[in-house]
Amino acid sequence: MQLFFVLYLMLLSTEVSTLGGHYSRELRRGGVRLPLATKGSPRSRDFAFNLYRALASADPGHNIFFSPLSISVSLAMLSLGARSHTKMQILKGLGLRLRDSPEEALHRAFQQCLQTLNGSQNDLQLSLGNALFTDQKLDVQDSFLNSVKVLYLADTFPSNFGDPAKAKKQINDYVAKQTKGKIVDLIKDLDSDSVMVLVNYVFFKAKWKASFNRKNTQEKPFYVNSETVVQVPMMNHEDLFYYFEDLHLSCKVVGIPYQGNATALFILPNVGSMEQVENGLNGKTLQKWFKLFRRRQLQVYLPRFSIEGSYQLEKVLPQLGIREVFTSKADLSGITNHSSVHVSEMVHKAVVEVDESGTKAASATGSVIMFRSAYRRNSKVVFNRPFLMLIMEQRTKGILFLGKVTHPEVGTSSERPQAPMKGNGKSPRPHLSAE
Repeated sequence: MQLFFVLYLMLLSTEVSTLGGHYSRELRRGGVRLPLATKGSPRSRDFAFNLYRALASADPGHNIFFSPLSISVSLAMLSLGARSHTKMQILKGLGLRLRDSPEEALHRAFQQCLQTLNGSQNDLQLSLGNALFTDQKLDVQDSFLNSVKVLYLADTFPSNFGDPAKAKKQINDYVAKQTKGKIVDLIKDLDSDSVMVLVNYVFFKAKWKASFNRKNTQEKPFYVNSETVVQVPMMNHEDLFYYFEDLHLSCKVVGIPYQGNATALFILPNVGSMEQVENGLNGKTLQKWFKLFRRRQLQVYLPRFSIEGSYQLEKVLPQLGIREVFTSKADLSGITNHSSVHVSEMVHKAVVEVDESGTKAASATGSVIMFRSAYRRNSKVVFNRPFLMLIMEQRTKGILFLGKVTHPEVGTSSERPQAPMKGNGKSPRPHLSAE
């Protein structure tokens, strides 16, 4: 018997808006505030950065993009059905210290996060959810079903995996609906002896408060490395942005708020300092950046790009101490009484698109990033070499998405001249298998 477990689905689509002038006026009046990240748990953010380093080391030189929030929610939900050392490894990997905080606090925190993030907003689309598809022949523990419904707001559906084509269509139709048609055919293959599929999804779409004018976008060089230079469509816009130069880590950080309760951080390491910045990422570093951010007049150069990441997490999470759940020693008796089940694959996929779609900004822009200090001294911040991107949600102080843009890709997969950069080249086929 196989127990399919699918950890999937991140989709991020960002658009810029036409409110650049309005944003500037609000900043000058002091009416727009960057979310303070100091209330969040550094340990929860350390999971995100530890996972980033593991993904980056497994695929050096490639684009990285994933959702730490979605992965941690999925692992926490899986821990509800784990027992003994299997549970302890998952909770410890997530950064929970049971001597300081009970396990229930973790699940209640995620429950509150899900309730908050799924609240309606007029200017930002954000939804995070879970679904459990179970075969009628599988005896699932009632306590597990109740917990995923109450704590993780999961939809539950009976499925007939004896008819793989029908079950696959049921799951793919659900995913397509939840992602507004952006993700289709999530499940490629489904075995007739499969008994469970767990789906996790995130959908995020927002507009910049400070817009980029499409007319100012020009082809500019992007220095992938010392030997490779590519031409990319470089957007630019001059406005008041949040800015901090971290001399200790040798990088510049620009904070660009979206409409709504989210903010993007773009981190530009100095030449030759990418590894130093990556190794220095942690919760305390993030707190320091938000504390020391100052509003500065900048002319931001940022590539228009579209990248994706696809990862086999069962090969990466053991580096964070989450091992047993992927072996024959796994104890998942909290899910089902069926013996010898373990997670054989966990797949995570994320997509990000950043462009200036629909922009009608009237504010003045230029072809060079400029920084005007109190002394009118001009400075330049140009994202024309590999940089990091981080998106945070203001109310929960959570990291929604984290990534590295090493080689910007533009357009849909059919339009791109180069193959998309991925975490690995394997097609996702995630499942829990029983030995």
